[in-house]
Amino acid sequence: MKRKELEERIEALMEEYLKTDETDLVDVEFVKEGPNHYLRIYIDKPSGVTIDDCERVSRYVDERLDQHDEWIQVAYYLEVSSPGLDRPFKKEKDYHRNIGNLVEVKLYQNLNGTKHIRGTLKEYQDDTLTLILDNQEEIMLEHKQIALVKPAIIF
Repeated sequence: MKRKELEERIEALMEEYLKTDETDLVDVEFVKEGPNHYLRIYIDKPSGVTIDDCERVSRYVDERLDQHDEWIQVAYYLEVSSPGLDRPFKKEKDYHRNIGNLVEVKLYQNLNGTKHIRGTLKEYQDDTLTLILDNQEEIMLEHKQIALVKPAIIF
């Protein structure tokens, strides 16, 4: 089974399980690093992810994958964790969840002399991001211009 197909199947398995919970599935990765394979599942919830949350999700995934041993035919390590505060946005719901929050955007090409923009996320619609900059200027960016969007961390 191809990596992308495996990740999509596990994502579907997790979405069904997490529907009844406050926990959101952020991402699923199946990667090879050196000689080892890793299945990484990132979860998040408004109140924060605890060790107990990770353990519960890990147990669920482990039990389900035992029923589908044809999905992964190599030895692998299962890791379940929070994605961290500065994780990049990957899905549409990441953008919607962060409406009104300060974000950092990295662009593929310079725009007004910079590839880095910081502003408050006003809207995300039809693959277009609307930001309000510090000077209250509103800027719209198409998704194809954007290399990365993540929450801005203020210390």
